[in-house]
This record gives sequence, structure tokens and C-alpha cells, in this order.
Amino acid sequence: MSTYVISDIHGQYDMFMELLDKIKLKETDTVYILGDVLDRGPHPIKTLRKLMEMPNAICMVGNHEFMALECLEFLMKEITDKSIEELDETMLDNLVTWQYNGSKSTIDEFRKLDTEGKMGVIDFIKELLIYEEVSVGDKDYLLVHAGLGNYSPQKDIEDYSLHELIWTRADYDVQYFEDTYVITGHTPTQMIKDNPDPGFIFRRNNHIAIDCGASYPGGRLAAICLDTGEEYYSAPAVI
Repeated sequence: MSTYVISDIHGQYDMFMELLDKIKLKETDTVYILGDVLDRGPHPIKTLRKLMEMPNAICMVGNHEFMALECLEFLMKEITDKSIEELDETMLDNLVTWQYNGSKSTIDEFRKLDTEGKMGVIDFIKELLIYEEVSVGDKDYLLVHAGLGNYSPQKDIEDYSLHELIWTRADYDVQYFEDTYVITGHTPTQMIKDNPDPGFIFRRNNHIAIDCGASYPGGRLAAICLDTGEEYYSAPAVI
């Protein structure tokens, strides 16, 4: 029984399957997914539906699932002159923001599903966790998509807003907890200042950043085993 964490798959289904093969995931193992399964890559819905079939996968929401959820129910409607007339400014802004952030592949695959399949995807996204606290061996971990925005040592995890947990990037120069490791995705390690190994898992101040830029040229999909600390990587992306 081993525990693994993966984040920011971004539709890279083949890289995800390669990574599962490398870690030799067993039915008795648990894999946590820290959000951003959707958008950018070629097969976001296919990847999400694979996770829906995996009883040992525990999935959290990322900002891309949040954007998708705001729009997918609207996209289930038949596009008519009337539905376009009823499109309010908030929904239009949501659609534009999501498109800017790489929604096309998600929308294309979603539209190919039948009604039952579409509702299954929407219901699954609605049930995604916001964060998870995990203990493995003698170590404690907080798993969350982005970080703890507007961090304060006086705040409990329940005091953080959804935006602070799935949008605001972690501050890797600040140690949030003395005895808890915070594992995040959201920020590709290629973007972390003074990172000596961009594109690989980054550790500093009890932070473990595991988004290794799978949706960018040369990026990878990464997994970490919480039992051993061992790191696993897909082959670099060719985009």
C-alpha cells in the first residue's frame, strides 16, 4: 500500500498512462490528483473519465476545473438565438476567461459525449475535494492545488477562500508549517525563481511543488511517492 501524488495533467492522457505504468500503481495503492486535469492537452475529458473509473484515485479541484464547471452546464444547452440572447455578461466573461486558459480541447471532447456522459463529468467535478490532509509514516502533508494565498500563521486551513487555495500561487520562500509538508501543483517548477532544476519536483521550506509543466514543450508529468520520497517522471512533452 503506497501513496502517490500527481498534479496538472492538463489533458496529457498518454503521459498519465505512462506515469501510472512507471509507478506500477496497484489497486491497494492510493493516488491523489491535485487538480488541473482539464484543458490545454489533447485529451482532458478522456483523462478525467479514466480517473472516474479508478476507485483508488482521490481528486481535488484545480482552477481549470473551477472554470470548466462555471461553463459546462451552459454548453449542454442547444445553441440558439434565444440562448445567445440570454447569455449574461458574467457567463460571457467566464467563457472568455476559460477560452484564454486553454478550454478548446475540453470543450471539443465534452461535446462528443452523450447527455449521460456529460452529466457524469459535471457531477464528478462538483464532488472534487478542495484540499486533503494526509499522514504517511511519521510525516504529515497538506495537499492543495495552488497554495495558501494571503498566508497567515494565525489562519486555519478552513479560513482560506477557494480562490486562495486554487488560484493564488504558493510562496516557496515562506515555510507555512513547521511539521507539515505542503504539496502543490499550479505553478510549473520552470517558473519558480532560483530553482536549480526547472522541470523537476522542487522542494524548499517544507514545500513540495510537483507541477513539472506537462502541457509545455519539454515539460514532464511528475509523481511523488509519499512513503519513500521517490520521484517519477514521464518522458518530456513534445508539443
